[in-house]
Amino acid sequence: MTSIKRDDSKQKWEETEFPLVCETCLGDNPYVRMTKEKHGKKCKICDVPFTVFAWQAGTRGRLKKVEICRTCARSKNVCQVCIYDLQYGLPVQVRDKILAEEGCKDAVVAVPQSDANRAWMTAQQERDIEQGKAITACVPTNSAAAVKLQSMARMEPRYERNLPKLCSFFAKGECNRGALCPFRHEMPRDRNDPLSKQNTKDRFFGTNDPVAGGMMRRQKEKAEKRRAELKARGGEGDERAVSTLYVRFTDEGSSSQRRIAESDLRDKFYSYGEISSVRMHADRGAFVEFTTPQATQHAIAGANRSSIGGRKIAVNWARVPKRGAVSA
Repeated sequence: MTSIKRDDSKQKWEETEFPLVCETCLGDNPYVRMTKEKHGKKCKICDVPFTVFAWQAGTRGRLKKVEICRTCARSKNVCQVCIYDLQYGLPVQVRDKILAEEGCKDAVVAVPQSDANRAWMTAQQERDIEQGKAITACVPTNSAAAVKLQSMARMEPRYERNLPKLCSFFAKGECNRGALCPFRHEMPRDRNDPLSKQNTKDRFFGTNDPVAGGMMRRQKEKAEKRRAELKARGGEGDERAVSTLYVRFTDEGSSSQRRIAESDLRDKFYSYGEISSVRMHADRGAFVEFTTPQATQHAIAGANRSSIGGRKIAVNWARVPKRGAVSA
């Protein structure tokens, strides 16, 4: 719970009991211990003093601390440390671009950059929280946006982001600590590398973020490669099936490797719409065809990365090859 100071000398200073952080930033140690310093520094977005939490991010991780206040993080639904979206693990620029492209412009929160307007917005959010209203900003309002975000989501913890920083003495050839050095003994990146010029405000407002730019560029190249492959095979039009999805079975997290039957698939997907047919693809997956494309889209958004009978499944659109038979 966040509390805001209201006295004359500490107006709007924030105090919190726990930070709003992602699993990656917490690290791989389940017994993480944190230090807490009330009003330890100013938020890099709104300049309001707030409670600073610091901890060692895992067994091999470096010391991490929050960079922005909880109120700003909650307004954009991002981690207080890495400024990545908490639901999909994506940079703000990528998430907001997809929401805007898929007709969810009302879900994109434009945080004011002036002090007065930002203070007013913060006061409105605090009032909504006190009245028990949930903040639903930055959440997709249609299934098309949800499907696209899920296809790009990076929800698995990426603990390599917590590694110690580079040792400047090693780069100069002067480090004599050897294996006892708490920093990484690697040569630094090229000074012209855009990833070495990141800042918190660009990440938060979703502008000029090199990480987001790299992700969107790779996604575009991947789509162009798929279109080129389809064209080389003589395909025309959209490579997706109109109302059919493909369910891929995975063995991860399954000790018994239970066989999934057609009835299990019907029980899993019947709530999303009327099912036209179910075709099993050995024990690797299955094709599920709905009567409408909207039902297929809802099923992909709701069932992707879930499980059936203890076996995890991945759900995506089925593809239509040249001769018209549906294939994965």
